[in-house]
Parts: sequence; structure tokens; C-alpha cells
Amino acid sequence: MSDKILVIGSGAREHSIVKAIERSSREVDVFCIASNMNPGIANLCTEFIIDDFNNPKVVSRYANENDVSIGVIGPENPLSKGIADTLWDTKIKVVGPKKHLAQIETSKAFTRNLLKKYKIPGGPKYKVFNSISGVKDFLKELGENYVVKFDGLAGGKGVKVAGDHLSSHSEALEYCKELISKKQEFVIEEKFIGQEFSLMSFCDGDTLKHMPAVQDHKRAYENDKGPNTGGMGTYSDTGHSLPFLQKKDIEDAYKINQATAEALKNEFKEGYKGILYGGFMATEEGVKLIEYNARFGDPEAMNVLSILETDFMDICDGITMGKLEELDVTFKNKATVCKYAVPEGYPDNPVKGEIIDVSKIENEDLLFYASVDIKNGVLIESGSRTVAVVGVDDTIEKAEKIAEKEISKIQGPLFHRKDIGTNTLIQKRIKHMESLR
Repeated sequence: MSDKILVIGSGAREHSIVKAIERSSREVDVFCIASNMNPGIANLCTEFIIDDFNNPKVVSRYANENDVSIGVIGPENPLSKGIADTLWDTKIKVVGPKKHLAQIETSKAFTRNLLKKYKIPGGPKYKVFNSISGVKDFLKELGENYVVKFDGLAGGKGVKVAGDHLSSHSEALEYCKELISKKQEFVIEEKFIGQEFSLMSFCDGDTLKHMPAVQDHKRAYENDKGPNTGGMGTYSDTGHSLPFLQKKDIEDAYKINQATAEALKNEFKEGYKGILYGGFMATEEGVKLIEYNARFGDPEAMNVLSILETDFMDICDGITMGKLEELDVTFKNKATVCKYAVPEGYPDNPVKGEIIDVSKIENEDLLFYASVDIKNGVLIESGSRTVAVVGVDDTIEKAEKIAEKEISKIQGPLFHRKDIGTNTLIQKRIKHMESLR
């Protein structure tokens, strides 16, 4: 008898999840509720439907009609809508935290207050506001190094950083007033200086099994120029650290994730089951926590799942049944480089509906579909990050060459960052950290 798995979401992250499920040694039927037609996912599914996966009734009804045993939630919005709660209520196990536990991503204020309450290291000096009262004084206290964060989900666009998005305190005040006018709470906090990295952990409520560290590239253009995006690409290294990190940096990130999982359990008397994704900054004063996500990163999922050795279905069971401790979770000792091809004009004014051609890519395993659709039988771009390619090899340099060669074969009005994973960029990261330390 086969396991019936429901995957929620239809981006490249979910494509990598479905590929990981399909590699299982077990007999598996995959069902997917999507927001757009993703041919990569659809080709691997028993059934693929397009519907509102943020609606608990829609998801619950579909899962029960198909006798699903486990749900795997990809994006953050279904988590914020309580989809995990609804599925658990109907005795369907879920990889993805319940709504109150997902606040670790959905509320910046909640996360900062939680870390402060449980004395977890790595937090900045911060304050939470819902009016202009005290904002000017706190900005003055922080000086030039500050960040203003909208408290809820904003698709990565609610964070404004001094020097990058805000050039003065008066600009920061204007952004705060804009948030107040929409009756939105926000956090102002100290800006960290250093190198960012992502450290994701599988979590069953008690035990954490950590994944390789990954570095994302948020800026749209080469040499980290241009507006922020959902992520233009990522790389990971052999040894599962990164070239600019020290052993202690990784160990500290592990400890912060572990302490956060324990704090969540203490706070809610219920364990966090899913992916705990810490966005960290290596600084001259050690590792700091920028933010948490309550799910796999996108693109980071593609890096780590491409080299996962353990059966992903065993991991899903371990998470949902509280038995991760019994499982040896391992990854190949390989480097990975992921690059995204995105529409011309992305992120501010992307072209949409144009035909793209991926037929020259010979190895389908390297290709991940994201914001695409099928119109009149042909593949078109839908306006956000379009397709990704992952190179895997013994070094970052070799993996980068694979990713660059393959992504350059994709035709259409697209662009990608050629510098991600290159030796030039990595040396820049190393030198930056050396100058700080």
C-alpha cells in the first residue's frame, strides 16, 4: 500500500520537495494543490490541482477525499492561515508548524520577544512600535545602523535597511508613518554588519537535525547591486559549512536553533514540527540572528535536498511522529550552486506571459520550475522567479560551472546573476569577514 502525500505550493521549492519524495524507496502517491501550473511538479504527481491552498476548508476537503496521510507545506502563507492546524484536526500528519508556532516567521515582534524572554543569544537591540511615539529617540540611539521591519508577512519586502533602502532618519520616519497609517505594528532594531547565511533544521518538537549551511543572494544584479528579491541564487560547500565561516559560527547557529525550538515548546506546551530556518549573520562579535522562517527557504531547499542522502519520507515520519532522534540524517559531501533565471524587469516591473524554452537542458534533475505557466501548450513566465538550475560537484567552483552552463541554455526574456558561486565573489566574502574579525 502506498503512502499518500499532499504537497502544498507550486514553486521551485515545492518542485525540489516533490523530487525528494519521488526518490524515496517507498511506494508514494503525491498530490499537489498549486497556485499555478508547474509542469515539473505535475509530471511527478498522481494528481495536481490549482486551487486556493490558503483556504483551510479547500485543503482539508481535498486531503480527506484523497485519503492523504501526510501534508508537506511549502510556502509561509498557508502556515499563517492555520492549514497545519486544520489538517492535524482531521488526523492528517503535517510537516509544517501550526499557526501559533509559525509566528516565529509571521511576527518579527513575537520572535524578538521570545528570544529575549528565554535569554537566547544573537538578538539585536530592538523596540516594537505601533505609533510614532518614541521612534525618533530610538533611531537617534541606534545612529546610522538600524533596520525597520514590518511585523507581518510581506513577501520579503517589508524590511528596510539603513544604507540600502533608507538614507536618513527622516526617510525612516516616513516609512514608519506609512506603516502606522495602515495600522501596522513594526520593529526597529540594530543593523548587523557581516556575512549572512541560512541554517535550516528538521525539527520534531524536541530533536533537531541540521542541514548544510547555505548563502543566499538577495540583490537582483551582480556584485550585490539593485533591489532586493526573493533570492537570485545560493551556494553550499563541502563539509556543510561556508568558506567565510568558522567552526564556532556553525555550532552557535545550531545552538540558537535548538534553544529556539525549546523556547517555542515552553511557550506553547507543544512542539514545533517542520523546518526551522534561521537567517544568521556572522559578525565580528559572533553569530547573530536576523530572522526566522517557518519552512524551507527558496532557493535553499534546492541546494540541501539535491544532496540529501536520507530517505525524505523517513524524515517526514520522524518529524510528524516525534522520532527524528532515531534517524541518521545525512547529506552527500558535495558543493552546490543554485542560480535563478528571472524575467527581464524583475523584481519591480517584470515581463509576463512571454515564451521560455528549456529544451536544451539535457539533465532534468538539475532543473526546477518556479513562476511559470502553460499557455496554448507552451511554457511561459508568470512574472516572478521563473526557473532555477542546481549544479552539484566536489567544489563550489565546479558546481558553479555546471549551474552557469545549464542556466545559459534557457531561452527567453530572462536574466540571471552570473557571479553567484564564482571564486571572485566568494573571495570577497572571505576578505570581508577577515576584515571584521
